[in-house]
Amino acid sequence: MAERDLEGELDAFLAGHQAEFVDFRRDLHAHPEIGYHEHRTTRRVKLRLEAAGLRPTILPKGTGLIVDIGSRTDPVIALRADLDALPISDEKNVAYRSTVANACHACGHDVHTTILLGTGLFLARMAAAKALPGRVRLIFQPAEEVPCGALDVLAVGGIASVDRIFALHCDPRLDVGKIGTRVGAITAACDKITVRVTGPGGHTARPHLTADLVYALGKIITELPAALSRSSLSLVWGRVNAGAAANAIPDDGFAEGTVRCLDDDAWHAAPDLLKALIESVASAYGVVADLSYVRNVPPTVNEAISTAMVEAAADRVLGTDAVVPAPQSLGGEDFAWYLESIPGALVRLGTRKPGSGDDFDIHQPTFDVDERAIGVGIRLMAATALTAIRGGASAPEPLPGVAHA
Repeated sequence: MAERDLEGELDAFLAGHQAEFVDFRRDLHAHPEIGYHEHRTTRRVKLRLEAAGLRPTILPKGTGLIVDIGSRTDPVIALRADLDALPISDEKNVAYRSTVANACHACGHDVHTTILLGTGLFLARMAAAKALPGRVRLIFQPAEEVPCGALDVLAVGGIASVDRIFALHCDPRLDVGKIGTRVGAITAACDKITVRVTGPGGHTARPHLTADLVYALGKIITELPAALSRSSLSLVWGRVNAGAAANAIPDDGFAEGTVRCLDDDAWHAAPDLLKALIESVASAYGVVADLSYVRNVPPTVNEAISTAMVEAAADRVLGTDAVVPAPQSLGGEDFAWYLESIPGALVRLGTRKPGSGDDFDIHQPTFDVDERAIGVGIRLMAATALTAIRGGASAPEPLPGVAHA
């Protein structure tokens, strides 16, 4: 296939498959599966890929799969989609409403999966025609919401020999046909901490004879967020517990919260910084504080060349006005783990019907998309893979008028 025919070939491909992809997405939406339970979803994707002559491999835990397209080994570009749903109810009045209690594709992963499947089928046609100039690896990842299914992919060498990786995420704040891009951090790190404080306990009538544990815990709760704000870290407490009686100073208490940041260096330094701050406050009030710091995901940091490749692809197959600046989000995304190892980019896919009064947001039980976004996503991902393969170590300049952080 000549490069100049890409738009026409995509038009013809989507004209013949658009109805199939809408049906596929609706079937996934009606049968959502939460993280590490995506057995039906994995099976459906696998069977469709095999019908196209591809040979996918299911990941060791039984959900998620990887498949390579093309026989050439260099360069290798990876495209990733997430399979899992959220553990919330579906409250939409549509024919494809979830049939599974307390499970709903309220984040658009059914759309992501369908787009990657469609992209794979299109690229498989190119490969069969000896027109794919490199190799593309499709990663259908489980358990993004849990997280971190990305770590399972990494553990089996899922990005071994991969040069770049790309993904998209539904964005109901953008109209269909629009793509949000950003160089640098587009989503934040999100970790969980628990601070447990212990002391001797005592009577509230004689706090001077013991350690006032609740007061010390309160100091930790109030002083840590203020101190961290100067280090590009955001700490918000979600749960606090101490004591059982009004007249007794407890000997134990704890606080739980999340730490978020958009700076990769700050994220790596966060555990040691928090430990030192907590110990400093606790020692001043005669209590012992223990920190449990659980890593969740790092910031998703888009590489400049990879982002320029996505923008060039969008310019070609979606139009010169398709790309808009994407704001930063303090939400977490486990695609970040891939970007800790290789360059790549996560972009926002517009899913809002232009002119619509609907005010959907992700992670809401009424979340839905304008299904024309499926075709937009397939165009973008296919063109991005080809742009990255042909670009090698270079890429077009970022599109004019698109702000980058």
